[in-house]
Amino acid sequence: MIPKPATLYCWRVARLRVIRPAGWWPDAALAVAVAAVTLALAAGAFLGWDLAVRDWSEAHRPHALAVLATAGNLLGRGGYLAELALVLALLLAWRRHSVRPVLPVGLGFVLTFGVLTPLKAWTDRAAPHAFAVPHPERLGSGGVSYPSGHLTNAIVWYGVLALLLSAWLPALWRRAVRVAPPVVLCFTTVYLGFHWLTDTVAGLLVGVLLDRIMRRVPWDDLPLGRHLQKAGWDRPAVDARRRGTQLD
Repeated sequence: MIPKPATLYCWRVARLRVIRPAGWWPDAALAVAVAAVTLALAAGAFLGWDLAVRDWSEAHRPHALAVLATAGNLLGRGGYLAELALVLALLLAWRRHSVRPVLPVGLGFVLTFGVLTPLKAWTDRAAPHAFAVPHPERLGSGGVSYPSGHLTNAIVWYGVLALLLSAWLPALWRRAVRVAPPVVLCFTTVYLGFHWLTDTVAGLLVGVLLDRIMRRVPWDDLPLGRHLQKAGWDRPAVDARRRGTQLD
């Protein structure tokens, strides 16, 4: 049976977006890197580096730098970032009369919760300041430190915020929103002893992988069903007069 033209059209516009670097090999490389770091930690590798970085940070943390790093670390509050993204998405949904702005928020929550929760439970790693634990640097020491949720959440949620603000922010500012907070958190989470160095490395790898998945979705072209179309709630999420009909 030959599909109707409308069906063919929906399939065409719903194809995944091309991102850079193109292809699926970077995603596979990121997943392999996360697995490699995790298995290496389980075998005892890199633990000396984690301890050395923790001890150096403890010995080189004057009050002024600690205050500055603490302020910068607030950029990684995943719960607040998700709430901010949801509020912004609901405002855009009301303004554009479309459910599409809410879609990346929903997927962001599913991905971060669905990936971080089992990883943290399986690795069961204590934080650097868990001094009551004989060897907190080891996996299975009792905790939820690995991988760093600060980094993963920051990469995903600042990506969502840049996406939702794409009608008003030029490309340079969108890139700054995506990149600057995670870069700051790479230093502050380790310097303040909230995470081990390898927690941050793994969180960065996981975050970039999830962000690549998010950026592949053609949010404004996804077929949302006949009922939403009839009700007029499947409109593009971005004002076409400002930045076209595709979130980017």
